[in-house]
Amino acid sequence: MVNHQQELLLGVEDKPPVGKGLLLSFQHIFVMFGATILVPMILGMPVSVALFASGIGTLIYQIATKAKVPVYLGSSFAYITAMSVAIEKMNGDISAAQTGVVMVGLVYVIVSAFVKLLGTKWIDKLLPPIVIGPMIIVIGLGLAGSAVQNAGFVSGGDIRPVFVAICTFLITAFVNTKGKGIFKIIPFLVGIIGGYLVAVFFGLVDFTPVREAAWFALPEFYLPFKTGHFEHYNLYFGPEALAIIPVALVTISEHIGDHTVLSKVCKRPFLKNPGLHRTILGDGLATTVSAFIGGPANTTYGENTGVIGMTRIASVSVIRNAALIAICMSFLGKFTALISTIPNAVLGGMSILLYGVIASNGLKVLIEEQVDFGKTRNLIIASSMLVLGLGGATLELGSVISLSGTALSALAGIILNQVLPKDTVAAKENETAQESETAKKTTLANELN
Repeated sequence: MVNHQQELLLGVEDKPPVGKGLLLSFQHIFVMFGATILVPMILGMPVSVALFASGIGTLIYQIATKAKVPVYLGSSFAYITAMSVAIEKMNGDISAAQTGVVMVGLVYVIVSAFVKLLGTKWIDKLLPPIVIGPMIIVIGLGLAGSAVQNAGFVSGGDIRPVFVAICTFLITAFVNTKGKGIFKIIPFLVGIIGGYLVAVFFGLVDFTPVREAAWFALPEFYLPFKTGHFEHYNLYFGPEALAIIPVALVTISEHIGDHTVLSKVCKRPFLKNPGLHRTILGDGLATTVSAFIGGPANTTYGENTGVIGMTRIASVSVIRNAALIAICMSFLGKFTALISTIPNAVLGGMSILLYGVIASNGLKVLIEEQVDFGKTRNLIIASSMLVLGLGGATLELGSVISLSGTALSALAGIILNQVLPKDTVAAKENETAQESETAKKTTLANELN
């Protein structure tokens, strides 16, 4: 039997001791927190609801996938534009936006059913290593600009955030490579705390939100019906809501890419076991539930995959406990406010490492699968995917949906892999092999004579 966990310190089914497990879970919380609360802040939605929805969504995903995939779900950036347009057209009413995202989750469920019927053999044909490798690289490096911007590496910027980012990066890197015992498996938690203390020293932390926050507060849920405690919206199935649905094409592509990365990190074929139909189902149900209670769409988080890749801790138990902690935190106003004071410089320094790890896994795929770049066909596919994915290319399909980044890169790679001729290449390889064999026989005959 092949040991899929031979390079992992903790495998998917393993459970760490309670104390160590809590530290590992908090590490995932810190990593996902910034992006998860940023989406609702941009859209003017309650941060507490987004945090609650990420925890509930992750638990729903775990149930759908039979607790076989260590994925954390957080707020999705892909729907910001479409939701903003819907809210603007409805004069600030979120009814269309939330209804649209609810329907997006149902689209995921329908796609999941089709995948279940068609099986998974098509995945290998659609996503061979020459497509998967560059796709993973694009996922990692596509986020590089955000990491660099947050770290303060910009022209004319303040030098203090840069120093904080460098300190965060170095602390995380050294703890990961030289750390002993418990510190070895929580480098990001140590890095964030260390970077935060440096940021406090340089006066980059504003504690005003912590002072103003209540110790305990219910999340500000929005529900599609009236209650005596929470705000409400009405389910609205007009064109503003329907226009959000096509964005699902983009996020489903990203979903496949993220799970492909995680499969390589964990050395588990997650797209086949528990199956793409289950992962899409979990993602979709989580999104529908989130939108139903007034939160943003959910998606799998590459940041948390990066943590798994660096720490080699793939325990689903750790992810589940992180989700439970996130739910509890959504009720603790001061604690949530404290984490929200983590400066962008700290997150930027950490993200440089995280996103780089994801991209490096793409290179690892190409090396391990021995993709031959001596073949022109492979060069064409990889180069086009990298340029489109990292060059800022955008393909607009209507006024709301557009393909860019991972989705556009993956689409280009899949199409090129299908249309570029293979027979000619194969014939040439056979001809070369035959010529080599003939030359060997000739040489051997000459030596015998």
